[in-house]
Amino acid sequence: MEDLGHYPQQVPIEAYGNGGFRFAGMSHRGSLLCLPSGMYGWAPEAASGINVEALAPVLAEAGSIDVLLVGMGMDIAAFPKDLRAQLRELAVVVEPIATGGAVRTYNVLLAEQRSIAAALIAVPRVR
Repeated sequence: MEDLGHYPQQVPIEAYGNGGFRFAGMSHRGSLLCLPSGMYGWAPEAASGINVEALAPVLAEAGSIDVLLVGMGMDIAAFPKDLRAQLRELAVVVEPIATGGAVRTYNVLLAEQRSIAAALIAVPRVR
């Protein structure tokens, strides 16, 4: 995976929009992957960029993840069936929703100390 930045722990997201995210008092430009091992810059800029390669870090940490929230951008988009099946085999439930809803749900589940991950496509604005 190309190094697009890394924060060494999983933390709540303070804000999103304007093409990025705020967390831990910092600003990150671009999409974001939130895993038990930390927060990572993520390459996909649209739902069409979500594939096995993009989700390889999720697959690697699947044993520590119960739910993967996928922020598909401004709207809900189709999630690849083959990837959903592969994650299901690893006991990871996939919830593809708009990025805003994914951020809000991620923060709630993280506060509840659930085994959560989020793959979030950056959006230009907040709805």
